[in-house]
Amino acid sequence: MAAETPASSGVRVAIPRGVWMLGFVSLFMDVSSEMIHALLPVFLLTTVGASAAVIGLIEGVAEATASIVKVFSGVLSDWFGQRKLLAVIGYGLGALSKPLFPLAGSAGLVLAARFVDRVGKGIRGAPRDALVADLTPPAIRGAAYGLRQSLDTVGAFAGPLLAIGLMLASGGDIQLVFWLAVIPAMVSVAILIGGVHEPDAVRPAKAARSPIRRDELRRLGGAYWRVVAVAAVLTLARFSEAFLVLRAQEAGLAAALVPLVLVVMNLAYGLSAYPAGVLADRRDPKRLLVLGFGVLVAADLVLAFEGGLWAVIAGTALWGLHMGMTQGLLAALVAETVPADRRGTGFGLFNLAGGLALLLASALAGGLWTWIGSGATFLAGAGFTVIGLAGAVLLLPRRTIAAGQ
Repeated sequence: MAAETPASSGVRVAIPRGVWMLGFVSLFMDVSSEMIHALLPVFLLTTVGASAAVIGLIEGVAEATASIVKVFSGVLSDWFGQRKLLAVIGYGLGALSKPLFPLAGSAGLVLAARFVDRVGKGIRGAPRDALVADLTPPAIRGAAYGLRQSLDTVGAFAGPLLAIGLMLASGGDIQLVFWLAVIPAMVSVAILIGGVHEPDAVRPAKAARSPIRRDELRRLGGAYWRVVAVAAVLTLARFSEAFLVLRAQEAGLAAALVPLVLVVMNLAYGLSAYPAGVLADRRDPKRLLVLGFGVLVAADLVLAFEGGLWAVIAGTALWGLHMGMTQGLLAALVAETVPADRRGTGFGLFNLAGGLALLLASALAGGLWTWIGSGATFLAGAGFTVIGLAGAVLLLPRRTIAAGQ
């Protein structure tokens, strides 16, 4: 199983089988996660009685937890050269967390379930992303990250579709949907264990040391830290997708159909991620990143103003398009700007910055929504995006990824 993509020399290079398998691992775990997450805001709002501010806090804390854990898992994967083992532990924890959601009867228990789930995500994220770089030739890394992201996103819109079908078939039994979400999570772990083979480890020449040391952080390089800064501001602008679900419900979408919001977002995301990755390998990635920021501004403005359900769907599609244009590209930028034996650390710190930004963004979004209204939430997002756009123009060099290096 291989997809061929053009390298700078004109020779077509196949994306490795291991990258495909990692894509399918992500696909099945996302089917499971999105079956739950597509309904979780409604479940919290209507069944548990949580406010938008509480929902924002839960989402922000959960994602920040994942990002903090990613630092340590990334460092461990560099020190011991065991990326797959850490990925198996992380995906396994994610699978084990799924039964906690249908058992939760309060916001506190939902937070606990999200905490366990995000700890698993934190453990697997940086080693998996570093493993993609280890498996892939430099000339096609943009395409490889784009492919993995596209397969991940197929699961992210298949999950809400399954949730809709099950909700309609069960008469709106959210807890039944949560129980059935356990199955694809277990399939994901099985594929990872049996289908992904780790290459020879890249081990550091010196003894393992904390990455928080000043000399180790300096070794990551200025180009890397500029990518991190731009990505963190982008994350401030892109708060939790739970607010897209709440916006659709506010516009009048029935609870059983609310997962359609994530279907639309992830369909746009999935269709654009791989082509954007291929384009970034062949053209200046900075221009693509700047264009992605512009699309997010458009999405926020459409969602900020009352325009009915179709306006919400259009804004959600633009949101997904911006994700496809930027997320795989940012991962490829990280892979290209850190030393090979520090990729796990690089991805871990990158995700830590993004997670802390997401915690702040989601808390701010929830507060604005509760105290002012949904329009203020999305207008604030547009403002942060403009700041991120300026940062991308000023901080990133014209050509960050050189194909074939």
